[in-house]
Amino acid sequence: QLQLVEPGGGLVQPGGSLRLSCAASGFTLDYYTLGWFRQAPGKAREGVSCISSSGGSTNYADSVKGRFTISRDNAKNTVYLQMNSLKPEDTAVYYCAAVERMYGSRWYSLRSGEYDYWGQGTQVTVSS
Repeated sequence: QLQLVEPGGGLVQPGGSLRLSCAASGFTLDYYTLGWFRQAPGKAREGVSCISSSGGSTNYADSVKGRFTISRDNAKNTVYLQMNSLKPEDTAVYYCAAVERMYGSRWYSLRSGEYDYWGQGTQVTVSS
């Protein structure tokens, strides 16, 4: 069974940092483009960041550029989202997602409809 599991999340003060992780089981992430999405109460799910299967191509939503960094460790079958300089408006449930692509592909997307597999989500709250 293919699963994405996201421990982590939590409460952090404005200006603080948090690293989210997402581990895959039942499949190897080497052949998958990976993305992070978030959904705040009353808002649509939005793409935050994504990384190609090659790891060489990344993209970020304008709202998080310069503050968030996506990375992947294929040896650990895990994708990360390092979040710095957090703001109250970053408060949301964060989801990781995966879609199968060729090994070494440079393709990526911030559109949620492109992804086939989803984690259960983890709450991130930025508040003093």
